[in-house]
Amino acid sequence: MKSSTATNLTPRQSEILAFIRNSLEVFSVPPTRAEIASAFGFASANAAEDHLRALARKGAITLESGSARGIRLVEQLGLPLIGTVAAGSPILAVENRLDTMRIDPALFSPRADFLLRVRGLSMIEAGILDGDVLAIHSTSEATNGQIVVARIGDEVTVKRFKRRGTMVELIAENKDFKPILVNTRNETLTIEGVAVGLIRDGMMR
Repeated sequence: MKSSTATNLTPRQSEILAFIRNSLEVFSVPPTRAEIASAFGFASANAAEDHLRALARKGAITLESGSARGIRLVEQLGLPLIGTVAAGSPILAVENRLDTMRIDPALFSPRADFLLRVRGLSMIEAGILDGDVLAIHSTSEATNGQIVVARIGDEVTVKRFKRRGTMVELIAENKDFKPILVNTRNETLTIEGVAVGLIRDGMMR
């Protein structure tokens, strides 16, 4: 499908598709309609929407309603597997990727956007072992009790999330590990995603 789709695209559609790929590579998220309009000098986001709908009709992308960034590349046959995250780099940067696993993102709810290989023992009491692979849904929001991928400064960690006002507690599921306390008033905390599934030895659990 990938080769036949490419031959059916207009030059401008091919440019927009490449722009979407680049946004996913560099920023880990697809662009908004407004960002596409700005990049290509369109008068409005509606013009970007028209091009996206044309790409969807030709089978190059799928569009998800209700999301400003609801653009998926059809050519993505699996999920990127992320290893140790390089300090300061986007979590889906090329240098962090180990492989692509042929797993349908729609098997998870909400939909998975990438896979993260777990290192260490801090979450063993939640059934997450060293070497396990977590399916992660990309989001900057989390609710209390969710297992999150969080970035504190340049470091990325997997912990259970708990917020009280401006204080966030990132809780290990191992009595030998102390929780990480972050005062968001003067410290930078970024939620990269929430865990939506676990894969061990190639099997979902």
